[in-house]
Amino acid sequence: MPAKDNGASLSTIDPAAVGQNGAASFVTTHWSLVLAAQDRSPAADAALEKLCRTYWWPLYGFARREGYSPDEAQDLTQGFFALLLERRDLDVVRREKGRLRSYLLVSLKHFLGKAHRREMALKRGEGRALIPLDELLARERTDPEMADTLTADTIYERRWALTLLEQVLARLEEEYRMAGNASLFEQLEELLADEPGRASQADIAKDLRMTENAVKQAFHRLRQRYRELLYEEIAYTVAVPGDVEDELRHFISVLQT
Repeated sequence: MPAKDNGASLSTIDPAAVGQNGAASFVTTHWSLVLAAQDRSPAADAALEKLCRTYWWPLYGFARREGYSPDEAQDLTQGFFALLLERRDLDVVRREKGRLRSYLLVSLKHFLGKAHRREMALKRGEGRALIPLDELLARERTDPEMADTLTADTIYERRWALTLLEQVLARLEEEYRMAGNASLFEQLEELLADEPGRASQADIAKDLRMTENAVKQAFHRLRQRYRELLYEEIAYTVAVPGDVEDELRHFISVLQT
């Protein structure tokens, strides 16, 4: 699948540049998602909800490619996260384990290997609702990956990368909206996409009644913040600062394939 589907230009992402821009924030984001999820508190619940939102679609896609029906894959993915919540299996994650992306996939493979469909299937509506599933399952009907020849591991990796991008762009859009610059974001976001026919900076300047130089500076600031937020999202899921740039390179390579 071409990288243009991710909605943002890979040419705007330089792992070294992102690392330089975001290194100072690593202390506050370092492994915090996983560590917070080990407690029982409102903050931990919020961390676990973010964890589920980030990884539900990738893990569900893996289960589907492994041959499970949509209902079975949904039940098993729900069961997997329910087990994490019940047992707090994240307690076994240590800093030296590295990447949450890899840990969860290995854990799901182990879970599926031991799961009996009759025993592990969860009836809809029972137990704690992890996240609203309608918005995630709706993607199944329009997702071309299921009709493709990608492996289960590749589907997981691509959905992980695309979900991270969606989260970064959603955070960026919210920041602009809160600042009263929703229209500016909507226009500048198009510049992140390497797609034919996109509006030029001159077109945007004319539409927003700005100078072309002002648009150029605004786009520079947006791209800078985009890189910082991407760094933060990656940093949430790795154990040590040195892993962030490696994970960014992996992220780019996944979207380029």
